[in-house]
Amino acid sequence: MSRIPDFTKNADGLLPAIVQDVNTLKVLMQGYMNAEAYENTLESGKVTFYSRSKNRLWTKGETSDNFLNVVEVLVDCDGDSLLIKASPDGPACHTGDDTCWQETNTSKVMFIEKLVDIIKERKMFPSQESYTSSLFQKGINKIAQKVGEEAVELVIEAKDNHKELFLGEAADLLFHYLVLIEAKEYTLNEVMEELIKRHKLK
Repeated sequence: MSRIPDFTKNADGLLPAIVQDVNTLKVLMQGYMNAEAYENTLESGKVTFYSRSKNRLWTKGETSDNFLNVVEVLVDCDGDSLLIKASPDGPACHTGDDTCWQETNTSKVMFIEKLVDIIKERKMFPSQESYTSSLFQKGINKIAQKVGEEAVELVIEAKDNHKELFLGEAADLLFHYLVLIEAKEYTLNEVMEELIKRHKLK
């Protein structure tokens, strides 16, 4: 974290702190932090706010166990706003909703971006223990062949009604498809751009 928050910008010493789910990128809630709450958040790994109504620090989840586990803390360009990327243990809102805006927070789609980063890392920094690295070492033909094999296996499972096996094969195909894109030195964004372009044409 390169930037340092400036708690002197406001007379009360409080800065707004926005909490975002690190996996789904949903905004979960917003609170306020003073310097002590900020340090407590960094040290404990649990999001801690300063309660203006109680005039004290409070750690989200201290009574409900719905903690917000800190993954990354970012400071904005002016040093007067905080973005906390966290992994929630449960609902973020005291009402029981996933977010304080009554939004659901169940999508796991954003994990694909994290998986893409892992695949890229396995390519750039090969490991003998990594299956992904071994695929890159075998070359583009082997990777393309693997995608074809996984596609066939998914089609076979689609003809039955075994959910677990179907989802397993679907996950295998998606993973190897992402490996193939990286091997070709293209990006998933380029694929998305093509889909967006086709959608506009329709």
